[in-house]
Amino acid sequence: MNKFEGFMAGVNLGGWISQYGEAKKEHFDSFIREEDIALIASWGMDHVRLPIDYMVLEDDDRPFEYKEEGFTYVDKCIGWCEKHKLNIILDLHRAPGYFFGTLKENSLFEDEHMQERFISLWQEFARRYKDNGKNVVFELLNEIVEPNSDRWNLLSRRIIEGIREIDKNRVIIIGGNHYNSVNTLCELDRIPDDNLIYTFHFYEPHIFTHQKASWEEHLKDLDIEITYPSGEELYNKYLVKSDEFKRRYIIQETTDKEYLRNFLKPAIDFAKERKVTLYCGEYGVIDKAPMESNLRWHEDISDLLREHGIGRAVWTYKLMSFPMVDKSSQVRNKGLIEIVSKK
Repeated sequence: MNKFEGFMAGVNLGGWISQYGEAKKEHFDSFIREEDIALIASWGMDHVRLPIDYMVLEDDDRPFEYKEEGFTYVDKCIGWCEKHKLNIILDLHRAPGYFFGTLKENSLFEDEHMQERFISLWQEFARRYKDNGKNVVFELLNEIVEPNSDRWNLLSRRIIEGIREIDKNRVIIIGGNHYNSVNTLCELDRIPDDNLIYTFHFYEPHIFTHQKASWEEHLKDLDIEITYPSGEELYNKYLVKSDEFKRRYIIQETTDKEYLRNFLKPAIDFAKERKVTLYCGEYGVIDKAPMESNLRWHEDISDLLREHGIGRAVWTYKLMSFPMVDKSSQVRNKGLIEIVSKK
């Protein structure tokens, strides 16, 4: 039996109260509305993953004081999901002192004050949503990037203990180091808690899923189109790239479903060895990739995850370079929706 029933096919709500650019009420009030949640439910999905930036809930100059207006958006989303029979994951995408996009500026793992704020914020979540049922799940922190997993192991254990002081049974999701890599799950401590789910993100091969991404220095001006599946012709074009490029982005002569299966294997092995449940919190393909390849990739990774009983949430619902819908919430490609919604 899957311990994470009801979280098999979902979508992220990126760009709403996380990674939103300017913090404007107009944006928060309009980017996601009830009709968006209703649309997601109509696709046949069973859950959403809600990324949340701490600044929506707490100001740096007033630590430990929580903003009711910010929590209103979380409450509304939970309410909409309950109405339309969707489950929800509350994902702290940005924590006090930590964001995966500002690695040189982060202080969380050195600063005890920031850690206390982080733990306290999760305890606030625990207090507020203690009476909610299994439809609400907590995800501790998105995409940790550390030299190794030691400090994350120490801090994550403290957060879990802090939540358990208030809510003994809430399902909690924890991910590994290096952007929730499949390869670092095995570095996580064994925590004796039956309500933990282990998450990873999947964007392999990165050169395909992030081709021409404006935020990636070595991919933004990529002069070749990366297709999926691909073979010798594309591989030969890749081989003439610089050594630095090839160190960053790895593909093989044949990139296909078996290639994805091999990348997924460390997560599968981890779950079997620990006897734990896995969840893929993010996967997706940039909108600059050819749509035919986009569809094939999503079909293959979705098949593999279903084969192993792994729930998943595609990145992302609206805009953010990986969209299911455009800025007016109009579906971008019906075939894509059918693939990512299949349980």
